[in-house]
Amino acid sequence: MNSLTRWDPFRDLEDFQERLGGFFGRRSPAGTLPTRADEFYTQAQWAPAVDISEDDKGYHFKAELPEVRRDDIKVKVENGILTLSGERKLEKEEKSKKYHRIERQYGSFVRSFGLPDQVDPSQVVAEFSHGVLNVHVPKSESAKPRLVDVKVN
Repeated sequence: MNSLTRWDPFRDLEDFQERLGGFFGRRSPAGTLPTRADEFYTQAQWAPAVDISEDDKGYHFKAELPEVRRDDIKVKVENGILTLSGERKLEKEEKSKKYHRIERQYGSFVRSFGLPDQVDPSQVVAEFSHGVLNVHVPKSESAKPRLVDVKVN
């Protein structure tokens, strides 16, 4: 007896993307629904978005951390690497609610960034307000531009 199988032309591409992502330590994005009945839904690791900018005084890191408590955030500078870590906890499941979809990601996160040699790690300042973590990594005095007087003979 022959069985009929539905052909999905993009399935091979999705399988390749999944395998390639696994090679680099990433999983499918949250909200991706399985295309086969025998597959299970897996939630991706959460990595908050971070903007990095620079000015004359130093480097600025701005991380989006909605619904994360200040006590659940850690900022560490060690061996020239800035590490932001923490956890966004899933709200307590209520028996009276029926969830149809949960697309927001929860759990632990870790983001690490290499810092240039000309920073002063002892002067790093971190502030957390309205779900945004701002980290300022100042440049060392030797890295700041100096104005040199030109003497006339």
